[in-house]
Parts: sequence; C-alpha cells; structure tokens
Amino acid sequence: MLPIISTIPLRQMASGDILSLQVYKFIGATPGKKVYIQSNLHGAEIVGNAVIHQLIEFLWMLDNTDLIGEIWLLPVCNPMGTNQRSHHFSSGRYCVYEAKDWNRIFWDYEKDISKNCDSQENILLAFAKSQLDLNSEEIRRNFLDKINQRFVKLSDKINSDSGVPYTEKFRYKLQSLSLDADYLIDIHSSTNQGLNYLYYFRDREASAKLFLLDLGILLDEYDGDAFDEAFIKPWLALEECFIQLGRTIKFDVEAWTLELGRGMEMIPDSVAKGVRGIKNYLKQKGVLSQDFKLDDIPKRNQNMIFKTKSKATKYYATVGGMIKSRISLGAQVKAGEQLYQILSFNKQGKLPATVDIFAHQDGFVYDVAANQSVNEGEFVLGII
Repeated sequence: MLPIISTIPLRQMASGDILSLQVYKFIGATPGKKVYIQSNLHGAEIVGNAVIHQLIEFLWMLDNTDLIGEIWLLPVCNPMGTNQRSHHFSSGRYCVYEAKDWNRIFWDYEKDISKNCDSQENILLAFAKSQLDLNSEEIRRNFLDKINQRFVKLSDKINSDSGVPYTEKFRYKLQSLSLDADYLIDIHSSTNQGLNYLYYFRDREASAKLFLLDLGILLDEYDGDAFDEAFIKPWLALEECFIQLGRTIKFDVEAWTLELGRGMEMIPDSVAKGVRGIKNYLKQKGVLSQDFKLDDIPKRNQNMIFKTKSKATKYYATVGGMIKSRISLGAQVKAGEQLYQILSFNKQGKLPATVDIFAHQDGFVYDVAANQSVNEGEFVLGII
C-alpha cells in the first residue's frame, strides 16, 4: 500500500530557503478511524522519527484491505527545533526568538470560547443539552463541527497583512492536520535520561495497556497548551457536561504522548518498544483488520503500572556543585533513603563539602538529569 505524500510549506527563512512538513497518508479500503502520529516536536527528541520510519515500512507492505480508516504520519514535525544547535548539542525545546516551549503553544477550544462569554462551561452545557437525545457518534460529529468552525476563523488572522508570530502559524499548521483525528499519538523523549512510558488522560487506562509499556502517567492537571492536551481537553470537558446532565458518555477519542528514550539518541530498544506498542494499539482499536495477524504481540500489558503526574516529585539542586553517588534510573526508593550527593565547592575559604539528599516519599526514579554538574535550583531527578 503506497502512501499519499504531501509536502506542506511551513516557513521561509531570511536566506530564502523554505522549511516544510511532509505527511505520509495511508488510506484503507474501508472507511474508519483517523489516526494521527507525529514526532520530533522538541528538536533533540529524535527516537520518534525512527518509530515513524518503521511504521511507514510496515504499512507499505500491507494491502489496503488490511487497513480500516486512515493513518497520517508526520516525522520531523518541527524543522526549526530539529535544526537548532548549541555547539555539538541539539536542544530545540524552545522557540528562542519568542522564548516559548514548542509544546506549550497550542490552540485550546475551551479557552477560545471563553473569551467572549462569562463561562465556557455554559456554552458546553448548552451544547450538551441540545444533544441529549442523540447517540455518541452523532454528538461527536456535531461537536467536531463546532470546533472546526471556531478553528477556521484563525486563518483570517494567520493570513492577514499584519502577520502573526511564527509559533501561531506553526501551531495552526499542525492542528489543521490533526484536529479531526480519532486517535492522536505524539512521540517524545526525555530531555534527560528517562524510562519508556506514556502520558494518558482519565478513563483511558484500558487503551493505555495496549501500548505494552511498563508505566503510564495520568495527566490529572493540565492547562490545554500542550499538543495532546489541546486535542482532547474539549472532549473530556464535554463528557463532564453530560455527567452533570445525568448521562454518561465516553467518546472514542484518545490522545497519547509516548516518552521513548532520551534526546539526541536513536536507542534501539526504545524504538522497538514504540513500534511494537503502536502496532498493537492499531490492531486492538480496529484500525488493522481482524484478519490481519501481528506476530507474537500480546493484546495488552496486564502488569502496567499507573501513576499520577501531580504526585511526582522533582528534586532540584539545593546547592551548586557536582552530582555523585546518584541512585540509578528505574530504581525503587523508600522515604528517607539517600538519593544522591552534591559535591559543593564553596568560595568561602572552606574545604569542599558533600551534601546528602534523601527521598521524601516511596516510589521509583523515572527521570534523571543528563548533566551531573548543576547550578543551585537545577533539575537532578524525578520520583513517582
């Protein structure tokens, strides 16, 4: 099955060169769900590009009857961030011109509708009341129409003679490709050294297990500015409105952020786990036909551990210095156990000191800083 390949101009540089996006669209013989998968939103997080490359090769070998619906794949979704360098190092986490995190810039339907009314909840509740007698699929179509109607109004500003900051144009391009998806997967990596895990939203634990990873972290607090948040937040809010009206609806709309490996490295194990999990997710969600067989992949990870993001603790250096004797990534810890030491070279005419840091809680280490030289207040490790 050959993809439809679309090249989308994104930005003209001062040199005259054009930065572009390239989307690979695999369309099945039978209509169904739309899956949108992107990678490399943060410049150093390149593992997802290898995952998408393997998915392209996998889908390319299928017959179009094996695919129900469509899959859109967008590797290297942020050329500006991907090309950013500081000496030998790639970071690309921020748009340095506007001082914004590339994954904290996205358009949120709820915030938009709140600008011209006393409460966005009133608009959503009014919509929910108007849909009470319809089935969930009809409600989904009608609500998506509402979101799209609001979104297209942004184009007037985007295309005006006065122009807009680049991050607004960039987010418009990405969200225009993904807004009507049923399932959205955004592939990231740890900025430091992290485990392979995923972020998910409430009531989606069963689907989270389909990715076959060991850890899922519930995003219980979010503001809607991240890519996955902006996509699913309106749907979660609408589900809440129906609950208030005495009806329980769970829309078959899902958003995932996969955290695979670490920045600037193509870690084979992380790539393999990402590909395996996404294939299984596609199969179990009915995007791959029932007749198509995946080799030796279990249906779900029954032993997956679920944690809550708000209960994670990040440890920051209490003094400047060098990290030594640090506990390893993935290690289980108990409250009161030593996590690491900071070798501090003071400028007070005293001998260097070693500062011991202890755990405040039970848990395990899911993220550690790549740099073991820290200024006071810089990140050292995270426990959840």
